[in-house]
Amino acid sequence: MIASLHGTVLSVGATSAVIETGGVGMKVLSTPTTLADLRHGNTVRVHTHLVVREDSLTLFGFGTEMERDSFEALQSVQGVGPRLALAMLAVHTPEALAQAVADGDRKALEQVPGIGAKVAARLLLELGGKLSLPEVSAPGVTTASADSRGQVEDALVGLGWNAKAAAAAVDAVADGPVAEADVPAMLRLALQTMGAKRV
Repeated sequence: MIASLHGTVLSVGATSAVIETGGVGMKVLSTPTTLADLRHGNTVRVHTHLVVREDSLTLFGFGTEMERDSFEALQSVQGVGPRLALAMLAVHTPEALAQAVADGDRKALEQVPGIGAKVAARLLLELGGKLSLPEVSAPGVTTASADSRGQVEDALVGLGWNAKAAAAAVDAVADGPVAEADVPAMLRLALQTMGAKRV
């Protein structure tokens, strides 16, 4: 199992990045929080989880071990695959997920697109004791500049929403330009409004 990846960032997209290590460019699917901290040309280390299927090998990368461990724990629940686990970490931080499970907060879990009442109840039942709050949260990298609304919209489209709905959701939560450092927070807010409309 590939536990981590250390190398140079070649490119960063809405849902994935390419990290070169040992002369090989590895495509890594990730959360908006982790992707927002990656910069082209920077040397980084991401904690990884390899999903093996009969016809594919998919590598997922995360900025913290807690995020990676939460991703793995989520997939231990029946009916939750890598895509849904990634969507959950796009809407909620690992800390927020752990708190929701500890509090039995089903509605918080249902804010994630694709999670209904039955899956949320199963998550609460099966995740007890598997997610824990850290004593100290790791600081994030904050860099800001031009409007990054498009990055939020691209991430929503990557999670399965159409472009029109994605643009409308971003308009609903952002009054003006979106700083790059605010992309993860804006994406969570947009997903929560879209999730609320589904219920």
